[in-house]
This record gives sequence, structure tokens and C-alpha cells, in this order.
Amino acid sequence: MNHPIKNIRVIGLLILMIISTLSSQAQQKPFRFGFKVSPAISWLSPDVKDYEQGGPAFTFSWGFVSDITLMEHYYLSTGFNVSYFAGHLKYPHSKTLENGTIVNGEMQRAYHLRYIEVPLAFKMKTNELTKNIKFFGLMGINTGFNIRAKANDVFKSTDSNAIESEDKVDIKNQTTAVKASLLVGAGIDYVIDESISLVIGLNFNNGFSNVLKGKNTTYPDTDAKAVPYYFELNIGVIF
Repeated sequence: MNHPIKNIRVIGLLILMIISTLSSQAQQKPFRFGFKVSPAISWLSPDVKDYEQGGPAFTFSWGFVSDITLMEHYYLSTGFNVSYFAGHLKYPHSKTLENGTIVNGEMQRAYHLRYIEVPLAFKMKTNELTKNIKFFGLMGINTGFNIRAKANDVFKSTDSNAIESEDKVDIKNQTTAVKASLLVGAGIDYVIDESISLVIGLNFNNGFSNVLKGKNTTYPDTDAKAVPYYFELNIGVIF
């Protein structure tokens, strides 16, 4: 006789747990949308003989962000960005002059690459640890699609010590169409009110795909290879 009563109690307890879970999720928006700007420090890391890194560059990106609620404290973070990536490389280079003479030297190239990026990350957020402030961390993949590729070149000849420079060289055929990177970040979510938050975070994009293609002019058997990296400071508003 006691079994039906026990079963009713168990079923009632399960119903209360489900109601409690749905109630806690109902307090959160299923979808939040906003925009951001991101100043960044970027560089290219070469992965081929005699290629050298030429130093970092200051760049930026802007775009739209969205958080899709999976459950309390857990989100799928995505959006799209317009990224103005830049980096510098030094490498052996050969040029053919108008008279047919081949001149050897070093190319110092400043890359200016523009991407449409679509990040996809898993985001974890705390409760309010201090007044109106939540902390978050995220990890995922950032995929970029190349829409523009220009370079500023300085060629230094080792044969005659001559220096030639050229700006805004179209290098679209020397860069890959897609890049990918591991995205890791953290930051704070300052709650202004129930519908608006100010988001400040720091992301690191660890590239794992080559953004260059083609052969080196001095070493025809050598493929051009370099991987992009950058730190970005995200400042945004999300609704």
C-alpha cells in the first residue's frame, strides 16, 4: 500500500525539480545581441627557412556579437567581425629587372589582410561576485574569410645595395582564402540594468593555419608559410 504513495512523492519531487529548473532558465534571455570594437596587437609567425618575423602591428576589428543561452551560466557565443589583420615578415627575395637581370636581396613586407570572421565559442559566466559585475571565460574556434590582401614592400638588393619600395601591392593570389585559430578569452560583464550590459574582455587568437601560399622566388622549392596570432581587447555593449 505504501508503494503508490512513495511513487507519487517521487513524481511530485521530479515535477518540482523540473519547474524549478524551467523557472531559473526563464529568468534569462534565450538570446542576447550586441556590438563591439576591438583594438589588437597582431603578428605573423613564419614556419619556413630564412623567413623572419618583422615585429608586431597595431590593428583593430569591429562587429556584432550574440550569446545564445544553453542553460544557467552557460552560453554559445558567436557573431561576425570585420578584422583588419596586419603583420611583418622578412625573407629572401629575387627580382627580375627590365633588362632581364635577376637581382637577389631581402624583402621586408608589411601585410594588411582583411577578414570576415565568424567565431564560435563556449562561454561560461559566474553569478554577480561583486555589485553588478559578472566574470566570464570562453574557448572556441575563430574562422576568417579573406576579403582583401595588400602589402607595403621594401626590397633591399644585396648585389647593388639599392632599395626599392612599393605600397598597396595586391597580394590576394599569395594569401589563402580561409584562416582558422583557437580562441581563448576572459573578461567582465558589467550589468547596467536587466537589458543592457557593458562587456570588456581580452581574447587571444592562436592561429593554426597557414595564411600564405605560393613559392619563394629565391628558393623555388620552398613554400611560403606563416601563421597569424593576435591579442585583442574587446569593448562592447550587449542587449
